[in-house]
Amino acid sequence: MAEKKQKGLGRGLDSIFGSNVEQFLDDIQSSAKEVPGRREVEIAIEEIRPNPYQPRKEFDQTALNELADSIRTHGIFTPLLVRKSVSGYDLITGERRLRAAKIAGLKVVPAISVEFTEEQMMEIAILENVQREDLNAIEEAAAYDSLVKKLGYTQEKLAERVGKSREYCANIMRLLKLPSEVQKLVVDKRLAMGHVRPLLGLKDETEMLDAAEKILKDKMSVREVEAYVRDINAEEIKPNKTKPEKKRDP
Repeated sequence: MAEKKQKGLGRGLDSIFGSNVEQFLDDIQSSAKEVPGRREVEIAIEEIRPNPYQPRKEFDQTALNELADSIRTHGIFTPLLVRKSVSGYDLITGERRLRAAKIAGLKVVPAISVEFTEEQMMEIAILENVQREDLNAIEEAAAYDSLVKKLGYTQEKLAERVGKSREYCANIMRLLKLPSEVQKLVVDKRLAMGHVRPLLGLKDETEMLDAAEKILKDKMSVREVEAYVRDINAEEIKPNKTKPEKKRDP
């Protein structure tokens, strides 16, 4: 059973690139790295399907508009990375360029087509974003969770792949246990990771949501949040000091 799992992982990108995904992508662009079925192609935008494993969900509209202006003037310097599918192409990397190209009104974009498996497409999409630090804390946590659950990464492999400590990876993945409403506050940049991580020490989602509202209302610092959570927990475990009334003698 163990051998079968290891064989599955071997079909990932381990045998193709080292720990530096950005360098790997640069090598593909320059033909310095041999990858299966590499072809330089021009593709109609309507033929490209966004990568379903793209961990980044939030894109700055102002930055996209600025990139679109640049594309209108200079075109796309770095081709998109895609793979041929049954109908059209699947995008592997280049989501920002694809979105900006659509805004710029392009009908056709330059691309490099490679023969990656579904697992390889997922792995490189996630690792590229993680290593470039393009993700917010919740997106990063979800990306790590995908690598563990869908690709069978161990904690050691995950930490090595993303260049973080095991403790960091474990802590950030715990953010996914927060209520979705609290996660959304992080995504919207209304609260930082340091604000919401202490909330995991509360007993249920109701307490977490109430605490998050108070943090916003009172504009609490991270240290104030930590102290606030400690106070809540201390209050809940405080023994009942009320003594039962003694019966009076008749």
